[in-house]
Amino acid sequence: MTARHTNDLYRRYIAADTAYRRHAATCTACTITAPGPACQTGARLYESFSTLQAAYLNQLNQN
Repeated sequence: MTARHTNDLYRRYIAADTAYRRHAATCTACTITAPGPACQTGARLYESFSTLQAAYLNQLNQN
């Protein structure tokens, strides 16, 4: 992977983290560490964050 790809993946991962944290800060069902079981928005945002985090960390381990 190129440094540019790594940087892009990192930016997407951090943006997903920020989006989930902003949601969790105002959602009564979600916490900062996990979406609430009944919150579809939180589940979607957290899934995006966790998928991008895993991809980014996997990429770091391959380099």
